[in-house]
Amino acid sequence: MDEIDNQYCEDESPEKIAEKLRATFKDEAYELCAELENALLALEENPGDPDVVNRIFRALHTIKGSGAVCGFEEIARFAHEVETCYDSIRSGKASATKRVIDLTLTARDQIQALLDEYYYHRPADASKTGLIVSRFRELLPGPSPAGAREQREQAGAPGPGAAIYRIRFRPGPDILAHDMNPLSFLDELRRLGSCTVVAQTEAIPYLENFKPESCHTYWDAILTTDQGRDAIEDVFIFAKDRIELTIEVIDEGGGADSEETAHRRIGDILLERGDLSAEDLQKALHTKKRLGEALVESGAVSPGKVESALAEQEHARELRVQRRATESSSSIRVATDKLDKLVNLVGELVTVQARLTQTAQTNGAPELTSIAEEVERLTGSLRDTTMNIRMLPIGTTFSKFRRVVRDLSAELGKEAELTADGAETELDKTVIERMYDPLVHIIRNCIDHGIEPPARRQAAGKPKKGTIHLSAIHSGASVLIRVDDDGAGMDAGAIRAKAVQKGLIQPNAELSERELWDLIFAPGFSTAETVTGVSGRGVGMDVVKRAMDSLRGAIEITSRKGQGSTITLKLPLTLAIIAGFLTRIGSEHFIFPLSLVEECVELTAASSAKSHGRNLANVRGRIVPYIRLRELFSINGRSPSLEQIVIVSVNGQRVGLVVDVVVGEHQTVLKSLGRFYHGVEGISGATILGDGTVALILDIPQLLRVVEQREDRSAKGADPGF
Repeated sequence: MDEIDNQYCEDESPEKIAEKLRATFKDEAYELCAELENALLALEENPGDPDVVNRIFRALHTIKGSGAVCGFEEIARFAHEVETCYDSIRSGKASATKRVIDLTLTARDQIQALLDEYYYHRPADASKTGLIVSRFRELLPGPSPAGAREQREQAGAPGPGAAIYRIRFRPGPDILAHDMNPLSFLDELRRLGSCTVVAQTEAIPYLENFKPESCHTYWDAILTTDQGRDAIEDVFIFAKDRIELTIEVIDEGGGADSEETAHRRIGDILLERGDLSAEDLQKALHTKKRLGEALVESGAVSPGKVESALAEQEHARELRVQRRATESSSSIRVATDKLDKLVNLVGELVTVQARLTQTAQTNGAPELTSIAEEVERLTGSLRDTTMNIRMLPIGTTFSKFRRVVRDLSAELGKEAELTADGAETELDKTVIERMYDPLVHIIRNCIDHGIEPPARRQAAGKPKKGTIHLSAIHSGASVLIRVDDDGAGMDAGAIRAKAVQKGLIQPNAELSERELWDLIFAPGFSTAETVTGVSGRGVGMDVVKRAMDSLRGAIEITSRKGQGSTITLKLPLTLAIIAGFLTRIGSEHFIFPLSLVEECVELTAASSAKSHGRNLANVRGRIVPYIRLRELFSINGRSPSLEQIVIVSVNGQRVGLVVDVVVGEHQTVLKSLGRFYHGVEGISGATILGDGTVALILDIPQLLRVVEQREDRSAKGADPGF
């Protein structure tokens, strides 16, 4: 709480402090919900994995603790109920069945709904909370007290020098007669760090031999603390003559020994303690049951000793995770608006640096040129560093789609799994956020239209469960995201028939395979026979297309009937500062996104005359259509005798755009246009050049669509317009 005391003034009201705490907790809360969902889906694939169960428990425990501190009492109580159930699973008293995982996913959604109610003012159904809790209590009754873990308290994270101690505390039979309560010693142990206490009750006699004034129980404690051995011994200093005390260090630091400790098996721990013989261990290993169950059933060890060994395993794993987190680079949370402001300031600096460079070149003074070069170097370094701050691994988005695949497969009666690679590929945070909905549409289409029902897949010789594979890889200044499925593939005949029916193409139109697949991006296009909650309204893939255009990206589809489809998305690494290609027409400047530019060729008056007004250029034996931007934008003045064709590639189509002069590459800081210019097609923004003039940034895909639409209207005799 020291950090909180430093951050929030004492004279502030409790309500104000709670409000600030909730604002601080916001990002962490949603990250914990995402981690909880990922862990639950991982548990569904590996129900017996104790590491995954611990991930779920830690996420719930943190939501409970942090939520209570921030005043989210309802969330804290709800998380506590779910956490209690997973404590039973963790201790082996219950199993993580599919019903339990389904219910926990519902509980996770309810926690997020309660958070949304506060942070985004979206009403949540509070009655669901009680219903979920009652269902948990029906599925997972509370643990029985006999031989169970007596208590576990988390006392805050131990420091970097923490060690794990195994403590066996055996009071003498007469300790109660000397006014000493054994539980007070255990309470003091818990104050030293993270402590798990297990009561060993096998020495309690039958009732006829039981003496109420005697202590028949002893305790095992697993303590993770940075206080040292002396602090542990001080707890028992006044009872040294009346107890048996054993303190062993089982992990006192990092390195190879620490990793070995974290992966020790239960049998090895029991052997090391002297609670189990090697002969009994070998007998238990030859059974087909889990080791702990086999040992208890055979009477080789008591349930309490197995419980204590499990607790030792868990402490070792948790300390290993904490050390790895400490060893990794430290980080701080920064509000998005502050980061956006920093990017804007860097953009302004890039513009000023360009002006300085241009002034130095015009002035010709060597000293000024030297300063300009140094500023250019530093500005470039600052620009790259700032852009990297905004970069996030795309795996944070990939992991969210596992739930989409799981739930939609169940809804449609299909079986599908999601696999992924390239999760470490980094993209601008804004790009990742804006790509979530388009990827959801694509994955839903893969399951609904691509993956076949299990019986049909088996009849076709395929595995019963379909696969959707997500991958990401860097490609120059772009990132390629591929979505593959092993479903039925696209039906070219059905797509063509639907396109003819909707008037998108003529019945006798000759289309390439690529042009045919691109028809599915038309608004309202759907091959579904009936409208369902998943598909049939044609509002999916056109959303994907619009999102890709707004991100200056490209999309490509390939499909093989009966084998599956692949959708490839090409996205820019960042939206704030892009590599541009500067050109000029008359006195106006235009910038092309460099990622779309393939090459530049000259266009002479003679070669233009040979095309007889058809605007076609022969580029090394290939015919490339071109568009005169001077005419398109109605720029006054005569064209020079030697023009330049900038050839761009959009969705595999090569098109030329004619300009007067090619200036060259230009680091472009994107500036949005004012409200007066909203809706101007073919322009995505503007930037300021070194001399203070404004250059417009071309939206190439939209520009090409505008030209196609104008030509269609012209062919039909309508006013071409623009």
